[in-house]
Amino acid sequence: MGLQLYNSLSRRKEEFKPLQEGRVGMYVCGPTVYGHAHLGHAKSYVSFDVLVRYLRYLGYTTTYIQNITDVGHLTDDADEGEDKIAREAAKERKHPMAIAEYYTRSFFEDMDQLNCVRPDISPRASGHIIEQIELVRELIEKGYAYEVNGSVYFDVVKFKDYGKLSGRNIEEMVAGARIEPSPDKKNPVDFALWKKAEPNHIMQWPSPWGAGYPGWHLECSVMAMKYLGKTIDIHGGGLENQFPHHECEIAQSEAANGVPFVVTWLHNNMVTVDGQKMGKSLNNFITLKQAFVGEHERLKQAYEPLAVRQLVLNSHYRSPLDFSDAALFAANSGHQKITEAVKAVRKQIKTAAAGELDADVARQLETFKARFEEAMNDDLNTSVALSVLFDLVRLTNRLIESGTTRATLSAIDDLFTKLGGDVLGIVKNDYAEAAGGNDEAVGKLVGVLIDQRASARKAKDFAAADAIRNSLDEAGIALEDKPEGTQWRWK
Repeated sequence: MGLQLYNSLSRRKEEFKPLQEGRVGMYVCGPTVYGHAHLGHAKSYVSFDVLVRYLRYLGYTTTYIQNITDVGHLTDDADEGEDKIAREAAKERKHPMAIAEYYTRSFFEDMDQLNCVRPDISPRASGHIIEQIELVRELIEKGYAYEVNGSVYFDVVKFKDYGKLSGRNIEEMVAGARIEPSPDKKNPVDFALWKKAEPNHIMQWPSPWGAGYPGWHLECSVMAMKYLGKTIDIHGGGLENQFPHHECEIAQSEAANGVPFVVTWLHNNMVTVDGQKMGKSLNNFITLKQAFVGEHERLKQAYEPLAVRQLVLNSHYRSPLDFSDAALFAANSGHQKITEAVKAVRKQIKTAAAGELDADVARQLETFKARFEEAMNDDLNTSVALSVLFDLVRLTNRLIESGTTRATLSAIDDLFTKLGGDVLGIVKNDYAEAAGGNDEAVGKLVGVLIDQRASARKAKDFAAADAIRNSLDEAGIALEDKPEGTQWRWK
């Protein structure tokens, strides 16, 4: 059985078949860049990163588009309120584009830390204003949109399929809508394609309807179609974007083109804290930068970025992930076990005896690979795929203890690299660079400092003991006090 993905549009798992054999076009809604990325962003972008990686593992040439929303996303996610970036700019007393640039760089820094592959194209909404104006013009000409007082709205009633993604009924939405604050709309559920800008609004562009700025929904349709065509294979995003954002994307795109906009819609679930969605609006978020250095009241320590990635992989992308420090600590411990096994294999390869690949081990590796692919083909079941990797860890530890051939160890390393590295993104190609050089020499020096710290603690000079720990921590070395003694590891 090939890759099965849960299509939010059909509400069932379907076998994935691209429009063009061997090639996949995929668009994922990117961040609105007005703050640092948090763990909720990690859930979304790690999930879709794994999909991109797995498609390429399967041999598909995959074009991955992930936009940057740097204008047009209002504070209430509808047609009223302030632009999120403009509001942050006013608070920090900076130009909105300076805010967008700063947090865009911050976002990519965090995604790099999480080992997410960079998108092939990261288009910005502000760089596609002309195309957005042209789409609005086309929708007006076809009778799907209307202009009022410098703003343009999509006439939802004209598009009979509105609601097919979210399962909502147009008549019920119109009848049940609360009083709309904007008197310009024909119906309360109509959404803005282009908004009139007040004179003091910094981000505005000239248009046939006067100075204004694009609607949030319009931006993604334009950028997806420009780089992937009128119909695209996969469109992804957070579950909270299913309505109204993705529903509106479908309406305006299909009204303009007369063809299906997306074949497969994928939505990841959210990260929760104490049962509530993690997000900036509730002020219950933990930024990725805070997680990496342990500077948050909910965190007891700093966490390796790939441990954060592994926490996301522990849950299915369509399931919620309830955050806790204990869950992150467990993911960190699991990641260390995998890392230590890979390092041990690569170290032993250098000194292992020559010889052929062990036939029994080869059969086990093929079984692991088949189980891994079966899990990933089942709507990207990364938690089961991870369990296969831990089975590989147990096999590795047994073989290292008993001894085996260089060819056997190389086959194990190759499987770790393909499954854990190429697909799941939690196994590094080179740990020597991450470790900062010669582990053996560093180990001897750290051992001396550990002894000095132990002596300080015995003498109850806890300030000196803490100073040693803190100095090592700044150098990227974490100490762990265990019953058998203090051990160290690279963070």
